[in-house]
Amino acid sequence: MDSVLDDVRSSRRHAPHIAAWRRLPAQAPQYADWPQHLDDRIVDAARERGFERPYTHQAQAIDAVLRGEHVVVVTPTASGKTLAYSLPALHTLLNQPAARALYLFPTKALAHDQLAELRAWNDILDADLRPASYDGDTPASSRPKIRRQARIVVSNPDMLHVGILPHHTKWSELFRNLRFVVLDEIHTYRGVFGSHTANVVRRLRRIARFYGSDPQFVCCSATIANPVELAERLTEVPVTLVDDDGSPKGERHVVFYNPPIVDQQLGIRRSAVQETEQLARHFLQAGVQTIVFTRARQTTELLLRYLQTSEVIHNSQLTIHNSQLIRGYRGGYRPNERREIEAGLRDGTIRGVVSTNALELGIDIGQLDACLMAGYPGTIASTWQQAGRAGRRAGVSAAVLVASGGPLDQYIVKHPDYFFEQSPEHGLINPDNLLILLDHLRCAAFELPFEAGEAFGDPLRPQKHHQPSSQANRAEMMCEILDYLVDAGDLHRVGDVYYWMSDNYPAEGVSLRSAGPDNVVIVDATNPEQPQALGTVERSSAPQTVHEGAVYLHDGDAYLIDRLDWEAGQAFARAVDADYYTRASVSVDVRPADVFDEQATSGADVGYGEVQVTSKATSFRKVRFYTQETLGWGDIELPEQTMLTTGYWFALDEATVERLREAGWWQFDPVGYRGPNWQQQRDAARKRDGYVCRHCDAPERPDRQHDIHHLQPFRDFGYVAGENERYRAANQLDNLITLCRACHRKAENAQRFQGALTGLGHVLGHVAPLFLMCDYRDIGIQAEAQAAWSKRPTVTVYERAPAGVGFSEMLFRLHGRLLSTAQELIRDCACDRGCPSCVGPVGEVGEDAKAYTLVILAELVES
Repeated sequence: MDSVLDDVRSSRRHAPHIAAWRRLPAQAPQYADWPQHLDDRIVDAARERGFERPYTHQAQAIDAVLRGEHVVVVTPTASGKTLAYSLPALHTLLNQPAARALYLFPTKALAHDQLAELRAWNDILDADLRPASYDGDTPASSRPKIRRQARIVVSNPDMLHVGILPHHTKWSELFRNLRFVVLDEIHTYRGVFGSHTANVVRRLRRIARFYGSDPQFVCCSATIANPVELAERLTEVPVTLVDDDGSPKGERHVVFYNPPIVDQQLGIRRSAVQETEQLARHFLQAGVQTIVFTRARQTTELLLRYLQTSEVIHNSQLTIHNSQLIRGYRGGYRPNERREIEAGLRDGTIRGVVSTNALELGIDIGQLDACLMAGYPGTIASTWQQAGRAGRRAGVSAAVLVASGGPLDQYIVKHPDYFFEQSPEHGLINPDNLLILLDHLRCAAFELPFEAGEAFGDPLRPQKHHQPSSQANRAEMMCEILDYLVDAGDLHRVGDVYYWMSDNYPAEGVSLRSAGPDNVVIVDATNPEQPQALGTVERSSAPQTVHEGAVYLHDGDAYLIDRLDWEAGQAFARAVDADYYTRASVSVDVRPADVFDEQATSGADVGYGEVQVTSKATSFRKVRFYTQETLGWGDIELPEQTMLTTGYWFALDEATVERLREAGWWQFDPVGYRGPNWQQQRDAARKRDGYVCRHCDAPERPDRQHDIHHLQPFRDFGYVAGENERYRAANQLDNLITLCRACHRKAENAQRFQGALTGLGHVLGHVAPLFLMCDYRDIGIQAEAQAAWSKRPTVTVYERAPAGVGFSEMLFRLHGRLLSTAQELIRDCACDRGCPSCVGPVGEVGEDAKAYTLVILAELVES
């Protein structure tokens, strides 16, 4: 590893682009004595397994749990958190023969990994703990025995939600004797998934109370800013924090790498994917077992394809093709594929893996030496978690962050002190998201009848102003919701008791991973006689990823989507030898439905509340691998999708617009009437252009004509109805061009003010995750120079999860700080007129969008 790092540091190809290089020295272990009350049999077994003494944080956690406290343990990856919760659980089960424990992990892979560890403890203790996993992969023949006999049940929130709680009568022994519930990796329980999981825990505690038990919770997390708050929101019990990490650390090198600029004037950098490929090949060819993280499934498959089709690497004395040595790993792979890859990484037969964040968690994949991240993972916490997958034992390791051209990536690599010194982000959840809460009230009513006055949730601290602030108010709100479900035909009220009446099984239709509908299954129909499931995508993203004509990438192979059955939730694909992939364009309309709060600030009116988002995938383009050139276009014919969520917005006030107009910056006043010959000239332009878009050659659809765009804006001609005939010059055919809706929007965006607002939206969408523990794809941006609902220049940031999970309110509170950070980022960017690292590409936002955006921000940011 030292040799490889020296090569990178001295390489003419790579050294000039190293933005930061931090060496984190090795850390010696800090030990403590075994807690006095821990069973001697467990101490002896621990020593036999090589744990002579516990680390300080392990001893503190064990002691707190043995005192009966609910605990959250917050230490880095590979610090031995498993020991901190397993030993006190084993202590209780050894001394209380009827006691049971439930271990919950966010993924099945992690659960199976921990089951092997529990079985090792069971064997060395010669105990009868009967640990068993219970998830979707558990054979049906094994399930009755597990329900009756297992004293430690290892599962995940999804299976608890759909396979255990609804069938609690079959699990009476577990719930009657439940003493421990372990929630591991709680930093992953944020946003929609965390909001669902908190409601699953509510249902778990409700059923446990019904059987007479009150389990103790032990939570574990990577380092985040608010572990106690998150743990208490998930479990609704007070927790004790343990965060004094005593584990040893090997020497680690953390490198920030900024790809070279390929267009100095426009500030465009070389692709982070291509640079990551070069660096990964360097590590792999040197014999360093390497993991590469990407931010999206498609990027995973692209990078995997690039690495597998490069020259072979060597494994011992054998030369093996890269498709065997380098594998992909992401959601959507079949369980047997994932287990094969995990085993190959542990035994060293697989030398490299390209993964989404599916391998970010503590699954045992052996001793990896290098971690490369193709783009900033989105949060400080996730970056350290991914970096921690390399160097899990003593020795030198490396973590290399390859920045994309996005504003957030550029901010991080240009401000490394912000990353290394900043406290990690907050984990935010909203268990009372109305759509999510409704789903789980239905599930809870199916499990046990509700009594009037039952609160379903016990908040430990005051809620937001628009949510119930006391138990009495909460119980009243629950009654209103339960009465709504009565009116909907789901429940039947008899006196003060609500009973489930519907014929359906509610948990089956509720996915914990989204606040909306379920998934679409991709079916491999290459052999029509033997179709098989290839993978899944969320229904909300299906119009962009598995529309007819899309290329779906799986484990480096390309599949062409021939048909999407929207109603049945199935996309039929066949294997093809394609030299391209596809990208979809989506049109979005956003407008407020309800205002929760608003205020006047410097230059704008700011608010947040419920918004309606209407989106439609309109077209797609075919992009050649490696060169990224566009090979062709196609239409997407799928219905619009409408969603109610929460959003934060600001609209420039009239005084600000007037100042910009007087200074010559405002160029958008609406045109309206375009003269008496407009329809005639419009039809003539469409006919002249053959009824196809002059930019992308897309033909008109039967249900919608193309737009006609003025090359020189109509307003520039100064036409006034009844006073002059300047419309004739404006509407000459030489000034008109036929454009499809998507291309017309791009043309309008190039106008000065719209371009500036689009650039501002581009920056805000990427810097918002600095303040939120979310991915930039968790929020959407709508920037309009003349919003239909406000009649003013407006930027709206909305959550992509139905009903929202709290991001919008936080952005509303941080409005001033958000804008000042955006202003700092744009000012610090070295480009002349705008680039992808600040306001966006000049070709999309206009020649002077950077200057115009800074003018707008000067009006909005208080000095």
